[in-house]
Amino acid sequence: MTTNTLPLWIEIIVAILLLASAVLTLGASWGLVRMRTFVQRMHPPALAYVGASWCVTFASIVYFSAQNEGPQLHVWLIIILLSITVPITTVLLARAALFRGRRLNDATLPPALQPKTPPPTAPEQH
Repeated sequence: MTTNTLPLWIEIIVAILLLASAVLTLGASWGLVRMRTFVQRMHPPALAYVGASWCVTFASIVYFSAQNEGPQLHVWLIIILLSITVPITTVLLARAALFRGRRLNDATLPPALQPKTPPPTAPEQH
């Protein structure tokens, strides 16, 4: 059995990226516990988890590229998918919470947007 050891500087870069990911995830968890309302609780995880995912992606690219002695870019597919789906999911959850709160007549929510001018009417035909 052969072991493929990597240079120390690559291991340090990977370790720093993974520790940064852990710090971002811990910050997201702390923000999740500290915030009071559902809408406030959505923001820390959405922002920090995407940042943490980027750190893990960069660590994976560095590690596997150094191990295989060539660029390994297939990990980009995961982060691209996450970067697209997390904001969309966050917006959909926020809209669902807003809709539910308005249906329950929650006074803490802002009122629904109303048009400033009435819509134009069709001309009458005689």
